[in-house]
Amino acid sequence: MKKVLLFLKKNLKWIVSLITLIMFIAIVRNIYANEIASFDNFYYGYISKLISDQMTFFVKVITNLGSAYALISIAVLMLLIPKKKIYGILTSINLVAIFLLNLLLKYIFTRPRPTDINLIKELGYSFPSAHAMVGTAFYGFLIYLIWQSNTKNKQKWFYSILLGILIILICITRIYLGVHFASDVFGGFLISISYLVLFTSIIKKYLPNKKVPTE
Repeated sequence: MKKVLLFLKKNLKWIVSLITLIMFIAIVRNIYANEIASFDNFYYGYISKLISDQMTFFVKVITNLGSAYALISIAVLMLLIPKKKIYGILTSINLVAIFLLNLLLKYIFTRPRPTDINLIKELGYSFPSAHAMVGTAFYGFLIYLIWQSNTKNKQKWFYSILLGILIILICITRIYLGVHFASDVFGGFLISISYLVLFTSIIKKYLPNKKVPTE
């Protein structure tokens, strides 16, 4: 039993990566088999009950935090911090890599967007959601960088929870606005987690040595 627990602890991130990849493949399979409509309708049915003018304004603000303009701006600002320039470089590489991967997947699956429920206008293919996929990889990587820094543990948890909530909200806004099916959003989120495990494993050696944080 101890060996199993040690194995799980040592390989947890790869196990998570494998599970999310399998779940992503399952969603793809269900899309191609036309067995995903009930899943999409279930989540849209609940989220659409929240639609109001005030909520739509809030949702548009949140969804813009996952837009290309917002993410590029944050990456550029990080590049301007001299002592943390390596963080900015890696964040920029991450942003470009996940954007290209999302673009590739969209052109592989070529799934049309939802019609007649759109609260805003969006172009391009639907699966996987770029906001969900790119936003999760971008802000998820910031969470990773926070935990690799010498920031106090309480601050690490605070900022990580904040960014985690932001990721979830960005994902939900795409369903609310009717520009993506729920399966687009879940698919984007899942493949992004799998991608992050691989990306962080590759770039880990380029990060500064982590110092022991003060409480």
